[in-house]
Amino acid sequence: MGFWENKRALVTGGAGFLGHFVTERLKAEGCRHIFAPRSKDYNLVRMEDVKRVYRDTKPDMVIHLAARVGGIGANRENPGSFFYDNLMMGVQLIEEGRLFGVGKFVAIGTICAYPKFTPVPFKEEDLWNGYPEETNAPYGLAKKMLLVQAQAYRQQYGFNAIYLLPVNLYGPGDNFDPMSSHVIPALIKKCVDAIESGQREIAVWGTGIPTREFLYVEDAAEGIVLAAERYDKPDPVNLGAGFEISIKDLAALIARLTGFEGNIVWDASKPDGQPRRMLDTERAEKEFGFKAKTSFEEGLRKTIKWYKSTLKK
Repeated sequence: MGFWENKRALVTGGAGFLGHFVTERLKAEGCRHIFAPRSKDYNLVRMEDVKRVYRDTKPDMVIHLAARVGGIGANRENPGSFFYDNLMMGVQLIEEGRLFGVGKFVAIGTICAYPKFTPVPFKEEDLWNGYPEETNAPYGLAKKMLLVQAQAYRQQYGFNAIYLLPVNLYGPGDNFDPMSSHVIPALIKKCVDAIESGQREIAVWGTGIPTREFLYVEDAAEGIVLAAERYDKPDPVNLGAGFEISIKDLAALIARLTGFEGNIVWDASKPDGQPRRMLDTERAEKEFGFKAKTSFEEGLRKTIKWYKSTLKK
């Protein structure tokens, strides 16, 4: 009998970008009872709705993906609501999960929880060695509190909660809204739109000097499901692909893959965000056998193809 066959899995954010791939992965692993509540039916910032989702779904496994997220611009404009919504969702889901008797809780953190100047590659031991990058610190710290809660609940109540730290995700189904998207969908949209409209120039935030690491969303889903099945320790675990690329090189790569041949203009008046980002991925491989499979260029090609397909509808 497979691990997932008789599990009742509650996947918050299960209808979202990452959630779609996690639920598909769970189905592929034989999970027949998957509940992905929609925010219009359950506002998980409200305690009454958290209690109700547990009553209605009766899970023995919770994978908490729901989050209020966005790029640098969205974080700068909404620091209070990003902090409050993410903190309250996680804190209440863990507390009610404990009271309900959930067998395991998988909390998804964020690379934004790391200090601004973390030595590269980021090791899980460095998580508390400084304050996060200012533009997304409220979001990063709200998500980091779930690690504190998970460890405290394990210590006091024996509650099996684990905490995963995925790097920036990308892939088909990503958020391409220019007001809130992250850098990869933002750049893809700028390049494709410029080609469509005949523009010879696109403007990009910052200097292009900072580096980032990206994990293809399907790989991230595999890592989360593997951890849910195999990992039961208090220590946080990075989920990444183990490489870094400068934003300048990323923009040039996306321009090439989309066919945009115009100029890229850098707006240095806009913030760069964290100077460098790359995760140490050894713990995930050692503890539950996760290693990213999708090459960056292959993942970008799939993402660009998906985005172009949405324009034809």
